[in-house]
Amino acid sequence: MDKHQINIISTSNEAIVKFESNHFLVKNHSYEFKNTDEAKSCPLAQQLFYLPFVKTVYIAQNFIAIERYDIVSWEDVQNEISEQIQEYLNSGKPLVKTDGEKKQVPVTVYAETTPNPNSMKFVANKKLTVNSKEFKSIDDTEPDTLSRGLYSFPFVKELYIDENYISIQKHDVTTWEEVTHEVRSFIRETLESGKDIGETKYQSTAIVKEKGESVDLPKFENLDNISKKIVEILDEYIKPAVANDGGNIVFEGYEESNGEVRVILQGACSGCPSSTMTLRNGIETMLKEMIPGKIERVVALNG
Repeated sequence: MDKHQINIISTSNEAIVKFESNHFLVKNHSYEFKNTDEAKSCPLAQQLFYLPFVKTVYIAQNFIAIERYDIVSWEDVQNEISEQIQEYLNSGKPLVKTDGEKKQVPVTVYAETTPNPNSMKFVANKKLTVNSKEFKSIDDTEPDTLSRGLYSFPFVKELYIDENYISIQKHDVTTWEEVTHEVRSFIRETLESGKDIGETKYQSTAIVKEKGESVDLPKFENLDNISKKIVEILDEYIKPAVANDGGNIVFEGYEESNGEVRVILQGACSGCPSSTMTLRNGIETMLKEMIPGKIERVVALNG
């Protein structure tokens, strides 16, 4: 697994800051510690309580949140704490010591239709992944995982998983009316059993570029001003609507010489008969209005 990278996230409560990892820290549980005695099962929390300003430590999903006493400002200490948390998580030491008993956690899953007739969105009442994942075939999955299990259904073509939903694209050999209930039950039972989504072996151009891991693509801070503005517009106005339909849209590039914007469609949007034209026209109109004189056309590619 890649090393933990910690991001510092402010909250609506100025006394609390979240230290968010790019990986899950705990699943199916959350923890709250108010002193060292309560934190006996969590060595990292005990370490943090040695800092005189730490009042409460919360651990859930992919973050550690800390509430401070009003004797310091977060600006003075948050970077040091972030480094301490990151170093501990990457040491391989257990975060929370448990008795080994695995409790079944109730899970609900419901199905939503998408604009793509071959794609269905299955939404769970829990976070499924920290980073979006694409599986183009069974070869992209790991053994004994939810993603591998879904490919036991012969009609499953592709999977796109983000936050708390799974977008499934099927082969045109059956109708969703015939299989939705079976798939929904399978996802629910598999999640309740404690199985993970699993990592993907598929690295689409979109994912690599979005993570900034491609040497050919600069990270956001290295983009030109127009490209930054495009990314901000996509993130704020377009991505939430696309996610509601079980898909994702990723900025691929901008060519200043001809005003061309390239985006990549993922999940339910990929291969949708109507999405390429609809999204391209919708995005094109918005970008032209919000960045006048700089955008000529948007080219939408399937991920």
